[in-house]
Amino acid sequence: MDDDEYAKLIRRMNPPRVVIDNNASDDATVIQVDSVNKHGTLLEVVQVLTDMNLVIKKAYISSDGGWFMDVFKVIDQDGNKIRDTQVLDYIQKRIESNAGWFIPPLRSSVGVMPTDEYTSIELAGTDRPGLLSEVSAVLTDLHCNVVNAEIWTHNTRAAAVIHVTDNSTHSAITDPIRLSTIKELLCNVVRTNSGSRAAKTVFSCSDTHRERRLHQIMFDDRDYEGVKRARTSASRPSVTLMNIEKDYTVVTMRSKDRPKLVFDVVCTLTDMQYVVFHGMVSTEPVEAYQVTTQRPSVGISLLTII
Repeated sequence: MDDDEYAKLIRRMNPPRVVIDNNASDDATVIQVDSVNKHGTLLEVVQVLTDMNLVIKKAYISSDGGWFMDVFKVIDQDGNKIRDTQVLDYIQKRIESNAGWFIPPLRSSVGVMPTDEYTSIELAGTDRPGLLSEVSAVLTDLHCNVVNAEIWTHNTRAAAVIHVTDNSTHSAITDPIRLSTIKELLCNVVRTNSGSRAAKTVFSCSDTHRERRLHQIMFDDRDYEGVKRARTSASRPSVTLMNIEKDYTVVTMRSKDRPKLVFDVVCTLTDMQYVVFHGMVSTEPVEAYQVTTQRPSVGISLLTII
């Protein structure tokens, strides 16, 4: 048995254990997660909490060695504990199912197989005024119905994940000739004028979480190398790094708090092949402060947002 198969066996023998307590804290619901550690475990848990529109007030992270243990203090959007037993039961089952299917590894190419319900189209190219309108016009002309879509722009780059169905059948588009036509026309729309980076249009066969996939597309497109727009010192995040013993690096970030900040930070670290080993997260109403310790290709040992 190779190391990968052995690791899978260990995870099956030790599925995640979730304990939810509404009495341990006066102002938050406490969620404790114990699991065999693997790359992406923290992101899986944070994504579940983010999908439920929960606010992470505090978190204590520990994944040194082969075991992962996190404690999250969460509240709803109104600032209250989570009292609905159905919601609590869903959170527990979702995390304990160890559903890592929505976080596949970063990939540079995607197959041309749609899902049964819809066809997922991923776009990447140069941002410009009217781009979304032109993409929508192409899809309309090709009799594609947009089920849902999410578009990100950053540093002159644009990325989108669009789920479409056939207008007449209301199901996924499977005809390879039609898919090829869609790809060609969308590539023409998003193709950069400068020619410095090629436009990308691919069809995905996975049901990847849209925001997770957009993080991957933007990172793969190296949007962080684009022209950065000037921002005031008050709005610009402050990030400092400090190397310590055992090849760890402490990363400290101070910025205004916002929804999904923890999710976005953990996505970025995961895509860069860092692993959070130890940390603490704490958010305040106005701003967030974060300290992270990391080591390339091995892990990040401290992540703190206060």
